[in-house]
Amino acid sequence: MAFRDGLSHTQQILLAICCFPLQPFYLCYRCFARHKEDKEKPDTLAHVEEGKAKKTDRQPRFKDVRVFPSLTVQDNEGFQVDGKQGPRLPEEQNLYAYPWDKSALKSMSIDLRQFESLEAYAAKVNVQNSVENLVTALLQEAHNVLEKVRAIWIWICHHIEYDVEGLHDTAKRFCQPADVFRYRKSVCAGYAALFEEMCSIAGIQCKTLSGYSKGGRYKPGHVFEGESDHAWNAVFLHGRWHLLDCTWGSGTVDHSCNKFTFRYDEFYFLTHPALFIAGHFPEDHEWQLLKPRLTRQQFEHNVYCRSEFYSEGMVAASPQTGVIRTENGKATIFVETHSPALFLFKLNEAKENCLLTLQKNGMKLEVYPQQTGTHCLQIYAKHFHDKKENYSLVLEYSLKCSAVDKSISLPRDLIQPVGPSWLTEQAGILKALPPAPVIHTEDGRCVVTFIRTKDLDFFATLKSDNSRLPENTMRRHIWKTCRGNQAELKIHLPHAGKFALLIWAKKASDPGNHQCALSYLLSCPNKSVTWPVFPQSYTNWEDDYELLAPLAGILPANCQVQFKLKLPGIFKASVECGGKTLPLTLSGAGFWEGACNTSGGTTVTVRISKEADNCLWSLLEYKVKTR
Repeated sequence: MAFRDGLSHTQQILLAICCFPLQPFYLCYRCFARHKEDKEKPDTLAHVEEGKAKKTDRQPRFKDVRVFPSLTVQDNEGFQVDGKQGPRLPEEQNLYAYPWDKSALKSMSIDLRQFESLEAYAAKVNVQNSVENLVTALLQEAHNVLEKVRAIWIWICHHIEYDVEGLHDTAKRFCQPADVFRYRKSVCAGYAALFEEMCSIAGIQCKTLSGYSKGGRYKPGHVFEGESDHAWNAVFLHGRWHLLDCTWGSGTVDHSCNKFTFRYDEFYFLTHPALFIAGHFPEDHEWQLLKPRLTRQQFEHNVYCRSEFYSEGMVAASPQTGVIRTENGKATIFVETHSPALFLFKLNEAKENCLLTLQKNGMKLEVYPQQTGTHCLQIYAKHFHDKKENYSLVLEYSLKCSAVDKSISLPRDLIQPVGPSWLTEQAGILKALPPAPVIHTEDGRCVVTFIRTKDLDFFATLKSDNSRLPENTMRRHIWKTCRGNQAELKIHLPHAGKFALLIWAKKASDPGNHQCALSYLLSCPNKSVTWPVFPQSYTNWEDDYELLAPLAGILPANCQVQFKLKLPGIFKASVECGGKTLPLTLSGAGFWEGACNTSGGTTVTVRISKEADNCLWSLLEYKVKTR
């Protein structure tokens, strides 16, 4: 029975009045005592290397003990929520919304520029004697709790190396904060323990979390079983909890050669929980900081969007499952971006059997595996304005293919992306038609038109895997016509099949080489198609010239053939065949017209004169078909 229970009501009131001035000191003492008791309890961390829990004897030391108004129990121990231990936020605040609203990568509004001087200072701090002195040195330039957390985070990410040797040999591994500080290396549990220790010294509320992760060896479809395999942290800032991962923020491990490389990754500092959950699934589901929370099965099935996915400007991917099944031999992937981005792909390590098209804010990838079974699809990306040559791996899917579409066979020389896009316009080709990347033609003929920017020089090539025609001959199955800034390409295919139409362009004033500015996939199933080449053109053929007839470069023998051309600025034009010269007449509509009989000759040549000097220049040449 308590002492006050033996007192009268009046006596209890008088006792409360007399003891009231001592109440704050009593509450502070009780808070510190309970904090110490809880911290002396064994703490468990799941270690990626052992697959089992390891006890620690860390005692956090606070420079100043504070009671956080949003908490009802001690630091780092979470709250009773729905009868379970977990984080609790102030009642006036809701848990983070799920799914992500695409507005920010962070769980709180941060201008990273404010940390520039602090980061430069923290990265260079070099204290060797104790963690306490290290924290004291770091906090000299930190003016608020956020800057304190930032300074600690920066120091760990730039000074603690991942212990690849300890990953494979538990006897050589150390995860205690003092050991991690001393040797400057550890595994995930050591990173998390040191971060919590440093936060504790700085008087910052922090929690070490453990769970499953989609790390460097993760493959889509993996089922997580047994003990958890990773550790990270939650830190309490500005009235709510935030997530971070020092291990993944510090660098990467190349498992093929067991080598760690420091490569700072900003993404894992105060990451929005809806993005953090893509690679981290805590044992205590409350620490997802999401509403609604994900199940482990959902975590396993969801596609893993790597940190590079967001740092390169992507915001969403579809399908949202890491394992997808083809339908009728085809799978389609969409990626949404904030800003223009460039993409590459690899299907089973090869850049083939996929059709990539750029869209206004993203891309579409059609995949056509040519064998049944399981396939690995990797998608790479980078910002359009990024000058680096390398692309970053942003997505990886596992494709389950039960049937193959044999009608789809993409030319090896097809250059991605295919079809008109903002990238085409950047190269100087505007309003290209057709707008689709694939042109289907039943009779083997098609036309591509576009508007070219000023000073744009271009030409086109045609390639096919099942054609034995030489490249020069294949080019003669394309006829180029320009009318001012209007450009037109007529294509007459030599046979059925799949063809890559590539349009190469550059500014005429630029000294560099032409680059592929636009590509199309041409598809012709009609096996009876056998279009001849267009006529041979000479260097005297200019952009504003136009050929209306005849288009076929091979003329029938012993036939009367009509000619019709538009040749601005020409003084005289004629046709020669078998030693005979037949003049062409300029019509009122501005066309040079006339007829020629192909008997007695093997070639037909169109000649022109630009001045009245009777000096004729070869313009076009036709072959006469032999019997």
